[in-house]
Amino acid sequence: MHPFRQAVEARDAAAIEALLADDVVFTSPVAFKPYPGKPITAAILRAVMRVFEDFHYVREIADASGRDHALIFEASVDGKRLTGCDFLHMNEDGKIDDFVVMVRPLSAATALAEAMGRQFEQITREATEHAGGSASLD
Repeated sequence: MHPFRQAVEARDAAAIEALLADDVVFTSPVAFKPYPGKPITAAILRAVMRVFEDFHYVREIADASGRDHALIFEASVDGKRLTGCDFLHMNEDGKIDDFVVMVRPLSAATALAEAMGRQFEQITREATEHAGGSASLD
């Protein structure tokens, strides 16, 4: 089992953050622009843990090198069931440097966007605090 999956299933935010590279880029399923940096990515992932209900991984796929992983999950957001996938790329140090999330169906993606929108202020505050005042959600 991938360490990220273990950390998420344990709901261990500190372990999740420890697996992120400082220069990680997070690509959201509901935002156009990727989010660069560990503070903002960690804050987004903490918010996701707050909004997802009944979250669980159902499959894990890895390439032969072990640097690329696809973790397929199911969850609910505001009563809408969704299926999604976390696409992770590991740098040479074994830290996640590229993190892309996709979800379906559209109705659940819309519910996720709305739920994450309600988390916007807290995400911004957490990211800014952890980045020493330099994080941005533009």
